[in-house]
Amino acid sequence: MNLNKLFHLQKNLDKTLINQRNLSNENLYSQKTLALQVQFGELAGKTRCFNYWNNEVQCERNAILKEYINCLHFILSIGLDKEYIEFNLPDSSFSPNMVDQFLGLFIDINDFVICSSKDNYITLFQDFINLGKNLGFDDSEIENEYIEKTELIRQM
Repeated sequence: MNLNKLFHLQKNLDKTLINQRNLSNENLYSQKTLALQVQFGELAGKTRCFNYWNNEVQCERNAILKEYINCLHFILSIGLDKEYIEFNLPDSSFSPNMVDQFLGLFIDINDFVICSSKDNYITLFQDFINLGKNLGFDDSEIENEYIEKTELIRQM
């Protein structure tokens, strides 16, 4: 995945949104952090991985991918706010249990809120990428959907 390209696109999108909505004097970090937590919850809701009490099936793959991309927008934007844009995501193993992965992401974001270190950001990002792999998304699919969604938002 070309992180430099994604950060560049997100930076341009953030500038556009801030200018369109006259938010240049606002600190949006708290809103972005809360939005990311909400988006994680919405993504979990689409997968229905936690829904043991009934037989509802998860949403279609494309709907899950769109929610995943919503999360990615906020992760990138938060990284830009903190100037955490130059790093490599190490390969890592991950739990195949999606519930554990979501719980881990909520812990990651809370750790990052408490201590906004680059290491905590990289952990959050890596765990998020691993969730995407567990959901069956590959790097090119994520990147292409991200680019498409970014263009849609810019046109709004």
